[in-house]
Amino acid sequence: MKDEHETFDLQPRLVGELIEVRPLAADDWEPLFAVASDPLIWEQHPASDRYREDVFREFFREALETGSAFVVIDRKTDRIIGSSRYHLIDQQGFDRSESVVEIGWTFLARACWGGNYNGELKRLMLDHAFRFVERVVFVIGVTNFRSQKALEKIGGVRVGRRDKVVPRGVVESFVYEIRR
Repeated sequence: MKDEHETFDLQPRLVGELIEVRPLAADDWEPLFAVASDPLIWEQHPASDRYREDVFREFFREALETGSAFVVIDRKTDRIIGSSRYHLIDQQGFDRSESVVEIGWTFLARACWGGNYNGELKRLMLDHAFRFVERVVFVIGVTNFRSQKALEKIGGVRVGRRDKVVPRGVVESFVYEIRR
């Protein structure tokens, strides 16, 4: 339950059986880009060119600036295998009577797909978030079928749609939620 004097810690260190999640640091650029440079990670994502160094460099810069981004570390190998982040929702378009946070910008190395890595990452992040909020939302591109399926596998329910105008056009996304 939320302690009214406690504020949401956007960059906790979270440790599970398979992974450790820790705050993103500038020194993480090289190992994280090594993971992100795989074009297949991004093939269903609205930013399908994020594997390119110039595009990922902007993503990385923005992630550092948020103060809410993480790297995901495989505890067996002590290597970075991906990233995720929290985003406090400004409540615009959401029911203001309840607290909500978004989890997103998540990607993992392909070697970690289809197993327990994503489930553990989301469980760790959800457990932390539910100490502070009533519900967590996820915004997933309409053609990102892998992420939609992965989120449904851990209990995510599609509750709406969000279209966002960006310099390259319109990004069409589904909104999913998991409630405490």
